[in-house]
This record gives sequence, structure tokens and C-alpha cells, in this order.
Amino acid sequence: MNRKGSLLLALALGFAGALGGAMVARMMPHRVQDETALHQLLHDELALDASQQARIAAMNAGFAVQKAQLVAQQRAANADLAAALRDEHSYGPRVAAAVDRSHHAMGALQKATLEHVFAMRAVLRPDQAARFDAGVARMLTATEADQPR
Repeated sequence: MNRKGSLLLALALGFAGALGGAMVARMMPHRVQDETALHQLLHDELALDASQQARIAAMNAGFAVQKAQLVAQQRAANADLAAALRDEHSYGPRVAAAVDRSHHAMGALQKATLEHVFAMRAVLRPDQAARFDAGVARMLTATEADQPR
């Protein structure tokens, strides 16, 4: 590879890395914060009885395994995308396919998370479910300005 090609490759990889890092940094704190807020809502604000707590704990354990598998798939898709960017240097067929795999992995995680949220909701009494729904809606519509620093 000549000097110009090496420079272009370095710039492309640097850009891809910076973009990926920015995306992860922007998305991760909110996800962790949302999970924490959801669990705080469930355990601190809804006065779950012992049976509800046990059922939700079992659901959380099962979801943790599923989530770990889906996150691993998402990481693998991101690694494929990084390799495609490195090799193609443009929005070519490998990059497009890798983007599709990445979107599929993200979508699968989002769907599984929503299924988990609805499964937990099914354990709640109607009065608890109404407060849970309001809390979930609040979390989904919060803006960055709403997030604590």
C-alpha cells in the first residue's frame, strides 16, 4: 500500500473508531441509567409483595442470560462492521451487509428487552401496572436535559 493509501486507511479507521466510541459513550450511560430507574421503580415505588419479587427475580435471571447472548451478537456485528470499513473504505456491499447485521442485533436486543418489560408488567396488580406504565413512558421520552449529570 502506498503512503496515500496508508494515510486514507488510518483516517478511515480513526474516524470509524471515533464514531463508534462516541455512539457507545452516548448510548451506554442512558441504558444503564434506564435499567436502574426501571428497577428502582419496580422495587422501591410499587410495593411488590414477596411473590411478585420472586417472580420478577426469576425473570431477571433468565433475561440476563438472554441479554448477554444478544450483546455478544451485537459486539460481533460491530466487529464485522469495523472489518468491512477497514477493507472497503466506502459504503460498499460488505459495509452495507455489516450495517444490516448490526441493526438486526440491536433490534433483537430491543425486542427482547420489551418482551421482558411486558413479562414483568404481567406480574403487577392493575394499580402497580398503571404506575409502571407511566414510569416506562417517562423513561422512553426523557431527553438528555432530563438526565442527571
